[in-house]
Amino acid sequence: MNRSIVGKAFYKSVPVMAGYIVLGIGFGILIRSAGYGVLWAFAMSVFIYAGSMQYVGVGLITGGASIITTAVTTLMVNARHLFYSISMIDRYKDSGKYKPYLIFALTDETYSLLCDGKYPEGEDPQLYRFLVSLFDQMYWVTGSVIGSLLGAVITFSTEGIEFSMTALFIASFVQQWIDNKDHLPAVTGLIGTFVCLLIFGSGNFLIPSMLLITFLLTVNRKHKESQDQNGSGEQETLGKKNKFGEQGKTVEKKEAKG
Repeated sequence: MNRSIVGKAFYKSVPVMAGYIVLGIGFGILIRSAGYGVLWAFAMSVFIYAGSMQYVGVGLITGGASIITTAVTTLMVNARHLFYSISMIDRYKDSGKYKPYLIFALTDETYSLLCDGKYPEGEDPQLYRFLVSLFDQMYWVTGSVIGSLLGAVITFSTEGIEFSMTALFIASFVQQWIDNKDHLPAVTGLIGTFVCLLIFGSGNFLIPSMLLITFLLTVNRKHKESQDQNGSGEQETLGKKNKFGEQGKTVEKKEAKG
């Protein structure tokens, strides 16, 4: 492994670093205030690594939730992963030994970094994606441990600290809006979510909105692919016409000379 790709992956992950360390500190403080030490914070961030679900998980642990309740809650909170990860299937299908970790480490923020499919020219794309994902988790684990240690010596109210995850999602959305010229996916997400919120209510809108957004984006993608195919077909036809036209002119010139 050369230093070049490591440096490029680190540079790519820098936007997530500040957010994950701060949010990780928030999680560490929260779990410490619930009576669980640094080993719990470290283990959850290494083996679960689920961001908002870890915040929710603290309440489930302290509340003595059953396995079924925990499973259903986890599915509801992380249902979005089932939908946006579909777009990464083609990019991850040839990732070989990196695939299990790439799937495990695909968080919202890591997805926002890798969804464009870009990677440094001349570098192994799968290794690059692996390193970006690894750096992101390292930031989260580091923040969690720091937060747990700080929570042991600093005592204050943790009310509202879970909103930090919402703040990060908003920041990621804004950055994606700035970086991309095509705002249709973002607008589709906003409108679809708002409509489902009105219809199903705040407690049940998540999965229906994800299904609706996925359906709309799939239809839009097929429409774009159809347009691209038609466009390429027209260009090919024009190219053939031009080719035959040039050949005809050449023949006419030869006949005129003869």
